[in-house]
Amino acid sequence: MTADGPQARRIIFVTGPSGAGRSSALKVLEDAGYEAIDNLPLRLLDALLAGPENDKPMALGIDPRNRDFSTTRIIDTLGSLAVTPGVAPELLYLDCHPDVLLRRYSETRRRHPLSPDDRPAAGIQREIDILLPLRARADVLIDTSDLNVHQLRAETENWFAPDGEHRLSVSVQSFSYKRGLPRSVDIVFDCRFLTNPYWEKDLRSLDGRDNRVAEYVSRDVRFADFIKKVEDLGEFLLPAYRDEGKSHLAIAFGCTGGQHRSVTVAERLALRLAEEGWQVSIRHRELDLRRKNDEA
Repeated sequence: MTADGPQARRIIFVTGPSGAGRSSALKVLEDAGYEAIDNLPLRLLDALLAGPENDKPMALGIDPRNRDFSTTRIIDTLGSLAVTPGVAPELLYLDCHPDVLLRRYSETRRRHPLSPDDRPAAGIQREIDILLPLRARADVLIDTSDLNVHQLRAETENWFAPDGEHRLSVSVQSFSYKRGLPRSVDIVFDCRFLTNPYWEKDLRSLDGRDNRVAEYVSRDVRFADFIKKVEDLGEFLLPAYRDEGKSHLAIAFGCTGGQHRSVTVAERLALRLAEEGWQVSIRHRELDLRRKNDEA
């Protein structure tokens, strides 16, 4: 890798024969914080690289199926970027044995993009031949012949993720059961058994972020055991999900109105996870909706 110091922006060109795992590798890089762009036409490459400055690393999927694909141009671009201050270009080549590629195409019943006559073996060999100069130029070559998707993730992260570590982003949400479950959540906890501040006149207009509401909810004799069990479960599950390769985990807490109890518990868990070093975002669905209505 060529770089102009530790702050150089990494630009990873990702290529390899169809079926070798290019799209999977790009997804891993995207999850690791890269700006990932797949199937980029080479005629747009100069404009992309000349765009506004951005410190975020970039991963570019190069597909030989593009009509303006050129191994010579890619190699020339890598050479030019290598002497550009503040840029660290690398070529990642996903390799795979032709027999394994053929088996993968047979299992998925996909037509090979370079084999219009429906003979995948011919298309596979043609593509491998086209890519030979890039294979020889690769900074990193990963042979995926014997790798499953989890092993490919681990190998890609080892080379390109910060500190070689896979990151799990955690979203903690609150919601009202009256409006149904949030979409795309992984774990849901029902907080309706806790004492409801709604019935306290002085607390009704407040929400669970207010210290007075949080203190009221935490006085429920069941609260301490509940939050402790939730935190313990998170401490157990989050590393397991991360090690499995999951990139995003959404945890939701619900109560009747989504204003008090679920908000308090969500805030408490989000703070605890952040203190433990997890990447956490928090969303209160009903409070966000109420704010939008007030602004309208």
